[in-house]
Amino acid sequence: MLIVAALYHFTRFPDPAAHRAPLARQACALSVKGSLLLAPEGINGTIAGTRAAIDAMLDTIRALPGCTDLDWKESPAETMPFGRMKVRLKREIVTMGQPDVDPRAGVGHYVTPAEWNELITAPDVAVIDTRNDYEVAIGTFDGAIDPGTRSFRDFPAWWQANRHRFHNKRIAMFCTGGIRCEKSTNYLLGQGVEEVFHLKGGILKYLEEVPQDESLWRGGCFVFDQRVSVGHGLVPGDHTMCHACRRPLDPADRARPEYEEGVSCHHCLTEFDDARRARFRERQRQIALATARGTRHLGQ
Repeated sequence: MLIVAALYHFTRFPDPAAHRAPLARQACALSVKGSLLLAPEGINGTIAGTRAAIDAMLDTIRALPGCTDLDWKESPAETMPFGRMKVRLKREIVTMGQPDVDPRAGVGHYVTPAEWNELITAPDVAVIDTRNDYEVAIGTFDGAIDPGTRSFRDFPAWWQANRHRFHNKRIAMFCTGGIRCEKSTNYLLGQGVEEVFHLKGGILKYLEEVPQDESLWRGGCFVFDQRVSVGHGLVPGDHTMCHACRRPLDPADRARPEYEEGVSCHHCLTEFDDARRARFRERQRQIALATARGTRHLGQ
């Protein structure tokens, strides 16, 4: 059994590039795979490996400047959900495109999973899902508002266009692991919203801790690895990824005539020309050959 650790931490890295190579070397030495993003505002990522390897990698990350109190969420995986390890430099560890937003200066009130149901069923609370549209499509909380955003960069514009809908409302926000809410709640506070709350640990912590018979979550939770989705108890779901457009697909989606493994689905059938689809088919052929050899293609 492998451990998948989703983590983030906002701290100041004057020189993020200085941490890139040491983290990559340590991950390679431990056979840890996944993705880590480094930016002047901190670190974000998801990694997977054995129990001992993840513990050692987390120790390495906690030793980075300002990361002593790093928080993370864990879930099990029977097989490695990543093909390789990537450590990348970014302008932001989660891209909102709002230079004045700084979660270190203040965020909304944290609400534990045990307290979340009571909050979001209160009549004066508006619940906002801060994730992207393809994530919301496979699962969300009862009654949550879907902004319909294609990327997190779109959220501030959506708020400006819709803020009138939330007059005299308390705002409760949630996302997969908590990182987007750190920025979105700081943004709303800067917009003058006084009562802003967010789910501590995100959906992943809620699905881990809240019994299914008490849950207000419906559907699956999209995750950014080859499991694609998880459900209550963080058990992997039945979604797969369209390798053309990277959107999640359930069994009914894969039964549609538009679906061709690795090439197209009903979401993206008209998004790519014949030349692109020919390249997708060749990639899928190479993946099949690698699988037959008992190896893993980097395109997976």
